[in-house]
Parts: sequence; C-alpha cells; structure tokens
Amino acid sequence: MQRRVDTKSLALGMWVVELDRPWLGTPFLFQGFEIQTQEELDELRKHCAYVYVLTNPPEGRAKPAKRAPVGIGRATEPATVTAQAQAGTAKLDLSQLVKVKPIERHRYRREISLEEELPRAAKIEREAKAHLQTILEDVRLGHSVDASGARQIVSQMVESVISNPDALTVLSQLKNAHEYTAEHGLRVCTLAIAFGRHLEMSPEALNLLGVGALLHDVGKMKVPLEILNKPGKLTDEEFAIMRTHVPEGVKILNSAHGIAPESLEVVERHHERYGGGGYARGISGEEIRPFGMIASIVDCYDAISSDRVYHKGMSTHDALSKMYEWRGKDFHPGLVEQFIQCMGIYPIGSVVELTDGAVGVVISINRERRLLPKVAIAASSEQRLLSRGRVVDLMSGVPEGARAPIEIRRVLPPELHNVNPADYFPIPRLAAG
Repeated sequence: MQRRVDTKSLALGMWVVELDRPWLGTPFLFQGFEIQTQEELDELRKHCAYVYVLTNPPEGRAKPAKRAPVGIGRATEPATVTAQAQAGTAKLDLSQLVKVKPIERHRYRREISLEEELPRAAKIEREAKAHLQTILEDVRLGHSVDASGARQIVSQMVESVISNPDALTVLSQLKNAHEYTAEHGLRVCTLAIAFGRHLEMSPEALNLLGVGALLHDVGKMKVPLEILNKPGKLTDEEFAIMRTHVPEGVKILNSAHGIAPESLEVVERHHERYGGGGYARGISGEEIRPFGMIASIVDCYDAISSDRVYHKGMSTHDALSKMYEWRGKDFHPGLVEQFIQCMGIYPIGSVVELTDGAVGVVISINRERRLLPKVAIAASSEQRLLSRGRVVDLMSGVPEGARAPIEIRRVLPPELHNVNPADYFPIPRLAAG
C-alpha cells in the first residue's frame, strides 16, 4: 500500500513510488527508488512538497547500491568532468580513476545524420562480423589471431561512431541467438566505442578499447561447445571451465603480434566487478582500471538484453534499470550513470507505448532531454498496425488536437504487437546491398 508523506517528514530507507509532479521534471533517472542518502532527501525536498511511499516494501526486494542523485544528463556537458543531471550532483572524472595516456578529453561533434551514416555503417558491420567469425574459427582450429585485420576493422568502426554514434548501435539491435559469440563481440565493440566517445576519449583510446572489446571473448573458442551452447544452467564444474575463457583469451592474444596492453586489459578484466565479486582475479575498485570497468558494463548490458539459447533477453530499458541497481556493487557508479546517459533512458530501437495509446519505436535519442526521443508510430491508439508510421518528436509539445504533450508511458516487448524495430530503419535494404 501507499501513503502520502510530506517531504519534510521523509527519512532514509523509505521507498518513493510517486511524486506530486511528473517524474520528467525531476532529476531522478527511474520512477521509484529507495532513499539512501541525505542528498536524495535534499533533492526530494527541493522538487516536491509531498510524495507517496510504500508502507510495506516487499520482503527480499533487491535494494539498489548507494548512489548520488542523478537525472537526465546534458550532452553538451563534458562527460569527463561531470555526470551532472539537470539538478544532479554525481561527478565522474576519469583522470582521477587512473593516470593513463589514452584517457584524454576529446570533444566530438555529430558530423552527419543517422540516415547518412547508415549505408557506411551497414557495410562496416557486415565486414566486421565476417572477419570476427573468421578470427574465432581460426582460434578454434589453433591458428593465431589476425591482429592487423582486427585493428583495421575497429578503425573503421571508430570512424563511423565518431561521425554518428547511433548508426552502428542501430545495426547492433539485430540479434541472432544462434550466432551469439560473434555477434556479442561485435555489439560489445560497438557499445564500448560509442561509450568511449561519450566519455570524450581520444580516437587512439577508442581504437585500443575497441580492439579489446572485439576480441574480449576469444578465449571461449577453447571452451567445449556442449558447455558454451548448453541450454540450461551450468553445473559448478562447467562454470569453472567457462571461466577459463578469460585467461585463455589473454594467452591467445599475448601470443599474437600487435595487441596493445590496453586492449589486453579489456580481455583480462571484463568479468571483474567493482565490489570484488568477479573473476578471473577478483580485483575491485580502481584496480580494474577504466578500460576494464567500461568493458564490464557493456559486456553485461549486452548479455542481459540479448536472447540466448538458455534465456530470453530483457528489454534495453529494463537492462539499464538493472545496471543502475547494480552500480556500486558490480560497476563503477559514475560510469553506470554515464552509460545510461550515453544510451538514453529509452535506447534506440525500444518499443514503447505513448500516453495517447499509440505504440512506437524509438528512432532517435534527444541528447538534451532523454525522456523525449523521436518515435516512429508502429500502431495507432486503436492498436492498428501501420506499415509506415509517422514520426513524432516528443519534444515538440502539445500536438494539434491534443490536450497535453505526448510522453512515453512504458516500454513494451516487441512481440506484444508483432513490431520489428528494424523495420523502422532503412536496414534491410542496406544489408542486402
């Protein structure tokens, strides 16, 4: 049950489920949270006169890790200096994490539109996938890794992401559970480069990060297929074998020529966790170093949002919510908040229900107001599927004939309305060319 509480009477540990105003105008990322810090109390009192709290929070409910207040970030703010939201205070300075040359600020501008970049991105994506599949098969057969080819592919991906960070991300939404290892490597590479761009890393750093991300799971080629593709939970013995893919990957890439130590850092540490609960070394905090921290975030995000032979992936929005819950325990808190800002509260390709009842696909993120993206309407408010839906910019205010602005009500599973997000981008035509 819920009860109304004056914000002056709020206390730590209370679960806030509703505000006295729309969440959109506040600095809180997700709707509903436990008050864990004095800063959160101050933010609630600053923005609200009263709120609604749960009188009996469910027992056993997973509690988020401690956090600093954060909201919807501004893309114009330097990410290496601050993870500030519209009224938030969470800060992230990569230079304070570790003194390393590749972590240097490099401000990027979006050079071309998504539509203009998609043809080049589609070609790069096809070539990268084919090359990665060849690399993985060579490793399975005992051959060495083509490091030069990997660097060349990543260089092209970096150029595309610098020009427009969304094009390769859109293509990465096309997932095949039966080609998970290769496609996962490619998606993790894309996400890592896009995230690094958001963090204003130099092109040199993006290339080093990208090579490591592309090859981060190369050691899995030494894991027996019956374990790698098992459609059920692994036994303790099988999981111990699965964990060997990390040292095996480091060993494989150490024997190759041309893999930089920074790239090896990604392979070695992508399963480490901020609180020390990961593997293979069980290190924690700043010992993981920035490349390892970034790799752990993007690897986990793609894993939990992808269909596997043994489980159905969650929506990208739900995956981001989970990552937010796990910050501080599993991931660097500031980096998780930056990753959410990078991806958008509703990532490109999300299927959403609007407040007017229509169903749409997020086709463009608003970097200034991440709750207000552009949405291509896939089904009318009467739930009638539309072959070519109109595009609604949720930032445009009250539509003609409407009484209030249209907003996103909730995220939907694509299969609920038989909506394929890829249909709302010129991907099939490009992929065939």
